[in-house]
Amino acid sequence: MLEKYGIDVEMAESAEQAIEYLNQNRPDAIFMDHLMPGMDGLQAVQAIKSNPQTAMIPIMMYTSQEGELYVGQARALGAMGVLPKQVRPVDVSKVLYELRLLPDRRDRRDPALVPVELDATAGVVESKPALPDTRQLEATVKDQSVEMRRFIVASLDSFASRIVSEVRGVAATPVAEPSPLPTAPPLASSWPWFLALSITAATTVVCAVSWALSREALTKANAEIASLAASDADLRHARDELAASNKELTAALAASTANAAPETPSSAAVAARVESVPYGEIPFDRSRLDALRDLLAKLEAQGFHGVVKITSAEGLFCLTGNPTDGFVPANPNVLLNKCDLVGNPFEEALTAQQRQSLAFANLVAGVRQRTSGAITVVIENAGASRGVAPYPPRNESVTAGEWNRAAAANNRVEFWTETNF
Repeated sequence: MLEKYGIDVEMAESAEQAIEYLNQNRPDAIFMDHLMPGMDGLQAVQAIKSNPQTAMIPIMMYTSQEGELYVGQARALGAMGVLPKQVRPVDVSKVLYELRLLPDRRDRRDPALVPVELDATAGVVESKPALPDTRQLEATVKDQSVEMRRFIVASLDSFASRIVSEVRGVAATPVAEPSPLPTAPPLASSWPWFLALSITAATTVVCAVSWALSREALTKANAEIASLAASDADLRHARDELAASNKELTAALAASTANAAPETPSSAAVAARVESVPYGEIPFDRSRLDALRDLLAKLEAQGFHGVVKITSAEGLFCLTGNPTDGFVPANPNVLLNKCDLVGNPFEEALTAQQRQSLAFANLVAGVRQRTSGAITVVIENAGASRGVAPYPPRNESVTAGEWNRAAAANNRVEFWTETNF
């Protein structure tokens, strides 16, 4: 269907192949299937949106799943929308208009999405959204105005020359016989003036419309610049808050571990690692998968015999949005009492199977067999009852940034090891 619109399409057989392709290429849009070998579509959306180099590429999910829960989960992870398996051409056309890959019938401007080639050898320190160049837009408007003035002057000069020549021709024509009765002046001699005035009026209207459209485009460009600058500032602030939350979480866990006493004389529980979980990510995946893989490799090398307990805890975030379109953490400057919801609807909507990725489940299932029962992995969900960072008092001056800093510290996964004596 896409190729019928003259769109160049490149295919990837799996999510891993697609992510490798994005290391060297920047497509205008991505259509992502839900079920694929290895990493599924939702996990691929998380990986693409977490990379600053690919986070701005719009993604459309393509799945047989139905219901508001799946649509909300896909959008919460960063997908632009969801297309059904029985997709119609009119649905594809609508999506392409929304993605600006096809010119709208009411708007013939060039698409906003422009492919960008990425230099594979260049290291990226920090990604900033590209801002439109208003100087180029102003230069284009000035050039159009100059060309329009030249067209008007040339048209008026041409008609003036024709009118003067016709008037001279009429004056030089000899009168054969005077008419005894007064007659009206011939109408044919006035049409050049009428035509010139009509063309001048039409040209003036065209100039006015062109100027209005150009000014509107310039206003929109300036508004987009201001919006992107504000978004960049919010991202920087959120990054700083996340770093502060990690420090607080590490300090709180160290204090709780130092004050904890052994539960029984026959075993000892040790906190091996703590991983924070950003809002909108499933707990047992991504960096938590890497942490479990590293921990198990070390324990097997040491000849460890015991239990590895993995506990997930929920943070209660200050969110904006609605159940249909999904919720996202509120702007840090928004007051807490202005949030649409305080909680964690993403975690609450996950089933036990949805809380861990396929790779995580396979790793947990294989460790007991691989170690002949020496190592057992147990997964628990503590909910929101085991917070390590206290939430600020709810009053009129508390902001979403202060509240979500504690929520981010509490939204975590803990790895514990219990040695059998």
